[in-house]
Amino acid sequence: MATGCTQSNPNQGKTSEESPQVQEAASTPSAQLAKTKVVTTFLPIYLFTKAVAGNVADVEILVPPGTEVHEYQATPENVRAIATANVLVKNGLGLEEFLEGTVKNAQNSKLAEIDASKGIKPLNEISPVVKTAKEEKGHSHDHAHAQGNPHVWLDPVLAKQQVINIRDGLIAADPANKATYEVNATTYIKELESLDREFQQTLQKNPSCTFITFHDAFPYLAKRYNLKQVAVVEIPEDQLSPTDVQNAINAVKQYKVKALFSEPGVDNKLLTSLSKDLKLNLRTLDSLENGETDSQYYFTAMKANLQTLETTCK
Repeated sequence: MATGCTQSNPNQGKTSEESPQVQEAASTPSAQLAKTKVVTTFLPIYLFTKAVAGNVADVEILVPPGTEVHEYQATPENVRAIATANVLVKNGLGLEEFLEGTVKNAQNSKLAEIDASKGIKPLNEISPVVKTAKEEKGHSHDHAHAQGNPHVWLDPVLAKQQVINIRDGLIAADPANKATYEVNATTYIKELESLDREFQQTLQKNPSCTFITFHDAFPYLAKRYNLKQVAVVEIPEDQLSPTDVQNAINAVKQYKVKALFSEPGVDNKLLTSLSKDLKLNLRTLDSLENGETDSQYYFTAMKANLQTLETTCK
């Protein structure tokens, strides 16, 4: 497998739901009725949706955390979940390629779909993508982003827009719980605004920090906070020739960077070896496609990312 968003997790299934402590509006008669069933595609969208829904809707996740969302193959459980759901929430921007056929198979004419990235202008590649090895035929690990880069949730300002889109979509699908959705969304948005201020204040001390990453997940974060992602170096995990290794070294040496960024859970010996050869620290930035299902996990992971960037960019 290539160094993608995350490593594959063979244990695909439903994750346990943890109810974050969110403010609940006054209970309404609708609380006695069956809860709205909401299915979300993958972890960041689940976190945002669960934060807005609180306890007035049942929220499930289709792609188990730790599973590669770009190349995900839907399961019969996914089809059944969508077939019985009231609402489907997706990131959009072409990320969830498995959805089209899965929704069609579910044959749920009453399903309301929420595109969390509605109204967000996508970025295309902001830095060159360097391929260091020839891909085997039929085994391309490149994630083509035909609709622009989809990793908008890693920018707290754009995450705020996603939360607003989710809030509005849930209100449209379940107007009886409008007050709860509004209160919970407001609470979460305030936390996102606080996180954005923290990023701004911390990273402005060291402007134009340069880095190379091995997966093109961070252009929105880089653009928002004046970081310089100068290249994306794609490296498969195995079957590399000495020439491939040298190509990777040359690609990194070409750019005067302060750090190499991998992702948590990616055990790639080549990356470790590269960092030693180049006398550069190999650090981790979390794309939040793996982790806990508590809505507050977004802030935990993003603050860890901020600490990593602050340390690296000094």
